Amino acid sequence: MKTLEILFWLALFIIFYSYLGYGILLYAIIKTRRALGLSKPYSENEDYEPEVTLFVAAYNEKDYVDEKVKNSFSLNYPKEKVKHVWVTDGSDDGTPDLLRKYAGVEVYHLDERGGKIGAMNRGMQFVKTPIVIFSDGNTNLGEDSIREMVNLFRNPKVGCVSGEKRIYSKDADAAAGAGEGLYWKYESTLKKWDAELYSVVGAAGELFAIRTELWQEVEKDTLLDDFIISLRVAMSGHTIQYNPNAYAIETASANVKEELKRKVRISAGGIQSVVRLYPLLNIFRYGTLSFQYISHRVLRWTLTPLLLLLIIPVNLILAVNSGMEISNIYTLLFFGQVLFYIMALTGWFLENRKIKVKILFVPYYFFIMNLSVFLGFKRYIKGNQSVKWERAKRG
Repeated sequence: MKTLEILFWLALFIIFYSYLGYGILLYAIIKTRRALGLSKPYSENEDYEPEVTLFVAAYNEKDYVDEKVKNSFSLNYPKEKVKHVWVTDGSDDGTPDLLRKYAGVEVYHLDERGGKIGAMNRGMQFVKTPIVIFSDGNTNLGEDSIREMVNLFRNPKVGCVSGEKRIYSKDADAAAGAGEGLYWKYESTLKKWDAELYSVVGAAGELFAIRTELWQEVEKDTLLDDFIISLRVAMSGHTIQYNPNAYAIETASANVKEELKRKVRISAGGIQSVVRLYPLLNIFRYGTLSFQYISHRVLRWTLTPLLLLLIIPVNLILAVNSGMEISNIYTLLFFGQVLFYIMALTGWFLENRKIKVKILFVPYYFFIMNLSVFLGFKRYIKGNQSVKWERAKRG
């Protein structure tokens, strides 16, 4: 029984650390560094305005082209210093023809569809500027996004800059919108602290930039292109920085079914990334970057979901062994788990009946996130997650 107790508390600690403990530790470290004067911003250079390429790999984005191009041309950066490159491999809905109507937009199209990473690999040969900014075709960028990202490249140590993903929020948001919005707000805070400590652990594909010279062609079966590209930049000795003032905004998934579809393919890509970036697990080689990577990403994609499943029967055994006395810590924790999953189940029940109780969306979304890891792992093992992703429907 002593072994079970040790297993239970160790599992509970890892779960807590994965989702909240790392954030608390990170905050404490950052506060200490600030107090000691170790967190100093890089000196500014008002004249730093290099040429950039705004790169969009698009597949059948006809409904978003006009708004996206209009948004891209309206960004606050010298117009003559922004090159607009769209790669539209496989698009058969008229997207390339629509884009060609706009002067100043370079369109590179192939009829064959090779997935987003195939389009990125092919399209990078047309990028001649020192900085390339990747963005999705269905997102709009904040007015100062380019300038805010470019400013961080004044530091030669910075090899990649991640913008912020924002979700349009409405009072009537369903579980997908409410849960996704809260999740990204929390992730945004962690990214700010990660960047201040050393480096962000991966960039958001909706908006990120790299020094063009650091581009490495990515394996054609890569599922999380943004994650692999940015982490390999970090592994080269540069850092990934984060600027929430540079942001891409989009609507949330239309419902939890669509959000689960998106999360499963991300989870499959996460497992693939952990395998593909295995050298980054060596903390003796990569130091702080490895610590951040394992704490912020690896645990969530591997060990933590398994432990969430394991602690239920272990907790039950310990509670029964204590006589299920309500004053016993194991009994309280077991019924706490039961209550949490009842709330998640109730959130699912009400979601299907269009009844919105936001307090239930957090446990429901948390459950969906971890369920997606198991489904993603199964898909990765079977090898049936295509790089030609089916886009989740948006609200």
